[in-house]
Amino acid sequence: MQAPIKLSNRAARWLWLASQDLSDAPTGPLDLYSIIQSLGMVQLDTIQVVARAHHHILWSRNQNYREDMLNPLLAKDRLIFEHFTHDASVLPMALLPAWQRQFRRMEITAKRWHGDLSGDPYLSDIKSRIRTEGALSTHDFDTKIQGEKKMWARPPHKKALDYMWMTGDLATCFRDGFTKYYNLPERVFPADLRQRQMSEADELNTLLMAAINHISAGTQGEIQKFWDTSSAQETKQWLSTAGLIPVEIENADGSITKGFGAPDLQERLQNLTAPTSRLRILNPFDPAVRDRNRLERLFGFNYRNEMFVPAAKRIWGYYVFPILEGDRFVGRIEAKADRKANTLSVLNHWPEPNAKWTKARQSKLDAELTRLARLANCKHVTWQQTP
Repeated sequence: MQAPIKLSNRAARWLWLASQDLSDAPTGPLDLYSIIQSLGMVQLDTIQVVARAHHHILWSRNQNYREDMLNPLLAKDRLIFEHFTHDASVLPMALLPAWQRQFRRMEITAKRWHGDLSGDPYLSDIKSRIRTEGALSTHDFDTKIQGEKKMWARPPHKKALDYMWMTGDLATCFRDGFTKYYNLPERVFPADLRQRQMSEADELNTLLMAAINHISAGTQGEIQKFWDTSSAQETKQWLSTAGLIPVEIENADGSITKGFGAPDLQERLQNLTAPTSRLRILNPFDPAVRDRNRLERLFGFNYRNEMFVPAAKRIWGYYVFPILEGDRFVGRIEAKADRKANTLSVLNHWPEPNAKWTKARQSKLDAELTRLARLANCKHVTWQQTP
């Protein structure tokens, strides 16, 4: 058995940031599709405190990005598609043949959420309307919630549309604002990719090998959770024959975690350089911080999303952004954009206990806030808390 490669905590952090496209300054020519390819997926979210998560995530990699740039890749170029990983996300269209596995797996989830609609004639009726009328959104239907109006209850048309989207019977063809328009898969997915057949073993191998390539090094659980397209047992079995490089990762507290590295890990380590010292305000849904346990293990940064925590029980706030500088998380900040008033307001700011908040660091934060304000189409930054 190959001896494990020992990764220092610094090397592990640098590898992770490089794999998340956060090593270089977010400047220069913008190749949006390459960013999405590099990340593997970008989570979609409706909440717009400053900017919606997907826009903020892409902007963090290249600050020439603006909100109207994503939809053409979906609607016109057909370079990306939408589906469910750990949550609704956009993914590179090239992944579609292997993603048939997830369409099949999501049928179980769809039945759990919406009931077994597989034989419901209403689904055929919806598809017939789309076949005749073209792309439709939820606004083109008018069914009502049946029975008691419980939290998360949805009317029949929304259940049906989501059910077919989750199982691959419908596809998102474009968005108007954040309104999703559904169409038949054959009108959205390129024929060569849609018709390409892969064995289940090849689907699994493609997805899990892509996962380790996207994270560089990680545990079995982290590889599994990247796409959330396999069970723990399937992932363990795959790892037994995948030929990955064993690693021992030093954590922020000095402890060691055993895991696996990408096949080209040695080359990645040889090419590794220090991350830019630029300060960045990341989104709560950014893939670099999505796995909170991994984040704390590697960076010693305890971060939780409190938007679903009752206000009285929050430690920080409703929508709090982590602050990354170089290879350290140096604080967190609560900010909100008022686009009508052209103002980005800073509500709270908390430096990390081990991060001395110097004038130079404050200057970096002020510059990043100004840039973030531009993404939100705001001209002014105001502090409700003294910086």
